[in-house]
Amino acid sequence: MQCPIDGTQLVITDRSGVEIDYCPQCRGVWLDRGELDKIIERAEAYATPPPAPPSQPQVSRGYDDPRQMQHHRGKKKNGMGSLLGDIFDF
Repeated sequence: MQCPIDGTQLVITDRSGVEIDYCPQCRGVWLDRGELDKIIERAEAYATPPPAPPSQPQVSRGYDDPRQMQHHRGKKKNGMGSLLGDIFDF
């Protein structure tokens, strides 16, 4: 099958049990019927459960030093985004 964007031959790969067609040139991704549903189901199963409510009141985390705010802003989040990133990371 040819890429509808640039005409390059699409490559088929298996990611987490789902066959994905992608273009190695433009990195476009095409899914067949039902494949998106499979990805969503697996992402929901992979997502981490919400944290338990704290037993003690939480203290506000004010940032006195702007470097502390920068440090927390750059952290990678876990959960559904990481599974989708794993699936679509070619």
